Amino acid sequence: MERSWNRCAASISDRGLGRLKILASGPMNLLGTPVIDDLRAALANLQSAGELRALILCAEGDRAFVGGADIKEMAGLNQSSAERFITKLHDLCEQLRQFPVPVIARIPGWCLGGGLELAMACDIRIAAGAARFAMPEVRVGIPSVIHAALMPRLLGSSRASWLVLTGETIDADTALDWGLVNKVVPLEQLDAEIDKVADGLLACGAQVLRTQKVLLRSWEELPLSQALRQSIGTFGEAFTTGEPQEFMQAFLDRPRTGR
Repeated sequence: MERSWNRCAASISDRGLGRLKILASGPMNLLGTPVIDDLRAALANLQSAGELRALILCAEGDRAFVGGADIKEMAGLNQSSAERFITKLHDLCEQLRQFPVPVIARIPGWCLGGGLELAMACDIRIAAGAARFAMPEVRVGIPSVIHAALMPRLLGSSRASWLVLTGETIDADTALDWGLVNKVVPLEQLDAEIDKVADGLLACGAQVLRTQKVLLRSWEELPLSQALRQSIGTFGEAFTTGEPQEFMQAFLDRPRTGR
């Protein structure tokens, strides 16, 4: 499946690996209203594809993943239009966070502000060594909001406070050390590494990955004791899909090698 919008393009391979690419948004791939609207439409289209098993979110060029929200648009906002704009960006990030299959963010370069929020809404973030991360909103007179709220959960309150209060930039190695990204590789190895991670996801059962993602989201919201109890029923339901039987039997049937 392949489909294009004005500001993005989506495709799904024969194996069920989807790719959503931001297009025609300038060298920094900025998030203005047209980009946000097209990304939301593309995600809705992809979500309805039953063959989809994993999704890669990327953008044109290697200068940036997303350099943030479009300041030219934001400079003309008032209170009501600002709330409408940030609601659209919230809805996009939440659409990604709740997307039914694992989402991998490809981060080759700058990842700033709303772009970092978009990346944090993904499940897996793989960055090139040249990538840089920041939440610079306070430096242009606005607070970091919406999915910046994920930052204390990912990094801890001290590191989250540093990023949103100072607007300082951190490099890829620091982002990895802080838990902001999952892997850092040289730029020339970025796509191969993403393909490797995607291959690992595609080797798992399609239903179990969807179930695991639902659990991950519920664990973010529920009290610990409730999350523990809820997962018991989910474990049992997994055996109605046929995937445990298939994958466990394949494990038991694998060739044994002696010591």
